[in-house]
Amino acid sequence: MAPHAPISPQEAADRLAIRELIDAYAHCADRRDAEGQMALFTKDTRFLVFMDATATEPTQELHGREALAPVFDNLNTYRATTHFNGQSTVSLDGGRATGESYCIAHHISVDDSGQRTIMIASIRYLDTFAKHDGEWLFTERRLMVDWTETRPCTP
Repeated sequence: MAPHAPISPQEAADRLAIRELIDAYAHCADRRDAEGQMALFTKDTRFLVFMDATATEPTQELHGREALAPVFDNLNTYRATTHFNGQSTVSLDGGRATGESYCIAHHISVDDSGQRTIMIASIRYLDTFAKHDGEWLFTERRLMVDWTETRPCTP
């Protein structure tokens, strides 16, 4: 592997801030902090969900920060979730950036009879970011579901 070219302290700070943004999204999801999650997006954001990553059209498309509330509220249907963020790539261009990040999301459900199930989703996020007043935010987030598995789960 070739050594990295030197980067400026500003670029290092921007890359760290974007990674922290990605991680904050997962943290807010697992803590059911919809308001905190929504605050990570620009007011005019776009959020697209592709339940099949190979599809050409999104399953769901939302416009504007306020439109995100029902999507994030849907996490309350699960007893618990854990999102593990994996590798990510980011391309910076001044106050704008694009990136791809991987996530394995675990969703625990309990039905009326007490039966627990776990749904595991392999997700990629295709993101566009912008820096507003010194803070990085999502301007567009495409949630791409590569695969899911649902099975019984013991306590």
